[in-house]
Amino acid sequence: MRAQWPNASEELVRSSAGHSTLRFAATFATHYNPDSSIGSPVMTFALASAFRIVLRFALAIALVYPATPPAYGESNAPVVLVVGDSISAGYGLTKGTGWVDLLAARIDAERLPWRVVNASITGDTTAGGRTRLPALLALHKPGVVIVELGGNDGLRGGNLKSTRDNLDAMIAAVRKAGAKPVVVGMRLPPNYGPAYTRDFGAIYGDVAKSNGATLVPFFFAGFAESDEYFQPDRIHPTAAAQSKLLDNVWPVLSPLLAKAR
Repeated sequence: MRAQWPNASEELVRSSAGHSTLRFAATFATHYNPDSSIGSPVMTFALASAFRIVLRFALAIALVYPATPPAYGESNAPVVLVVGDSISAGYGLTKGTGWVDLLAARIDAERLPWRVVNASITGDTTAGGRTRLPALLALHKPGVVIVELGGNDGLRGGNLKSTRDNLDAMIAAVRKAGAKPVVVGMRLPPNYGPAYTRDFGAIYGDVAKSNGATLVPFFFAGFAESDEYFQPDRIHPTAAAQSKLLDNVWPVLSPLLAKAR
């Protein structure tokens, strides 16, 4: 991982801003002027109150139910569900060039009977993923779920027990739904301190082992120290690195997909 990181809260705002519910709330906020002469003070107060209710509802909906995730493959094929953050959402990349897109293309090229649904959101955390997951499982009924979350937890210096608990809960939910879980490991740069960095990196292996999940040890393996594979923010991989991300996932994922043939 790189030593410089963007503001995680800004990522969350950017990801949510595209949702139709937030667009509606933003439009309402833009055009509503509480000082305009539209009626009595009581009416003005009522509209202001209504706006606050609409905005809270819009934010809640946008965080729990993201915009319809892109899907690839035959509609009746079993689903590989990817629940991740900006790395899997393709932040800073041309649409259709992220590693999840490459995964869908490889599955198609190898004529595997699976389709891919990408439910990743830039700025998401394990807490956000844990909240969103039940609805995603109910909607898509996946056979395999790839969980690529936790990086933003670490970047914010979050409580590692909470991160561990959230990942445990997600894997348990995946198993309860009858799907096979894949845990994608991440690491932090050394400037977070040796103890925190070590304990953070150990979470993924511990979660996978205790829950019997398949593990990708380190998502950035093979290029983490190469600046040319990162965007100017020095955190998000470039288009050239997307095939490397897929190559790190494919060896552990492909046996799960082959079993369904």
